Amino acid sequence: MRRDTNAAGDIFGGWVAAQMDLAASTAAEGFAGCKCVTVAINGMVFHHPMAVGDELNVYTRIVKVGRTSITICAESVRRIRRTNIRQKVTSGNFVFVAVDDAGRPQTLDKEWPMAEQKAQAEN
Repeated sequence: MRRDTNAAGDIFGGWVAAQMDLAASTAAEGFAGCKCVTVAINGMVFHHPMAVGDELNVYTRIVKVGRTSITICAESVRRIRRTNIRQKVTSGNFVFVAVDDAGRPQTLDKEWPMAEQKAQAEN
């Protein structure tokens, strides 16, 4: 929408980042099974601008699981209005911490299936 544009007339990068944070938090909470809060966004890169009317898709994948944290790589891709052309808009790693009802970090009781494969690849 036009209200989401910056001074150059492109979609405001903060709006795109907010959509990515929502998608990444859904992935984090789906894995953790509890509330997760964003604690950092690392390596955010804006590849291409997004125009009013473009469709935004956000893709996520878990890249790291710690004792209480989950790192999600999020990539946003636009479909240019009235075309089938797709273009990466933004990418970044979102770090979440699992928290309990009081907002304190809570240990994740799940193993990340890729952790063993990743450890073997690093050795």
